[in-house]
Amino acid sequence: MQKEIWPGSALLAPVPPALVSCGSVEQPAVLTIGWTGIVNTRPPRTYISVRPERNSYPIIKESGEFVINLPTARLTRAVDLCGCRSGRTVDKFALAHLTAVPASAVGAPLIAECPVSLECRIFQSIPLGSHEMFLADILAVQVDRALLDAAGRLCLEKADLLAYAHGGYFRLGQQLGSFGYSVKKKKKPRPAAPRRAAEKKR
Repeated sequence: MQKEIWPGSALLAPVPPALVSCGSVEQPAVLTIGWTGIVNTRPPRTYISVRPERNSYPIIKESGEFVINLPTARLTRAVDLCGCRSGRTVDKFALAHLTAVPASAVGAPLIAECPVSLECRIFQSIPLGSHEMFLADILAVQVDRALLDAAGRLCLEKADLLAYAHGGYFRLGQQLGSFGYSVKKKKKPRPAAPRRAAEKKR
C-alpha cells in the first residue's frame, strides 16, 4: 500500500450526520452536525462542534441544551436540507417535514421521525477556531420501541441509520462482526451421548 502525504485536514469518516435540535417545541431549530461523538462512558458524555455563524449557535449557547437525533436513510434529503439551509430564512422543521416533540430531561425538542434521540446538557464549551465545541452530559436517551426485541434489547441494526463520508451520504450495510468476536473462544463440540444398552443390541 503506497500512501501520499497531505497537509492536516478534517478527513475522518464515516461520521453520523446527526440532526441536532434546539430551542423549544413551540420554536424549534435544527441543524445537521457531522462533528459529534462520544467522549466518555461513565458518566455518558458527548460533544458537538458548531460554527458560530450558524443560526442555532446562539440558541445552543444560551440555553445550554440540545438533542442529538440519529437519522435514517429515509431522512437523507431532510439531513442535507438542514445542513444547507439557514434557519434565519426558512422554517427548516416545516421545510423538511420534521416534527418537534417534547424531550424528557431538557427543554430542547426531539425529532419524532428519528429512531434514537440523545438529550444533552452542556457542561463546558471550548472555542477551537472555525468551531466551538460543546461538551455535554447525556441525560436521557429515547429509542423507538420497534427497535427492541422481546427481551428489551436494542437492535440498532434494524434502524437503517445514515452515515456520511467525504461529501456523500451512505446507508449502513452488511455487518462484518460484533464487538469482541476476534478474541472470542470457539465453543468445543459436545461429545456424543453414549448409546443406551437397548440401542447397542440392535
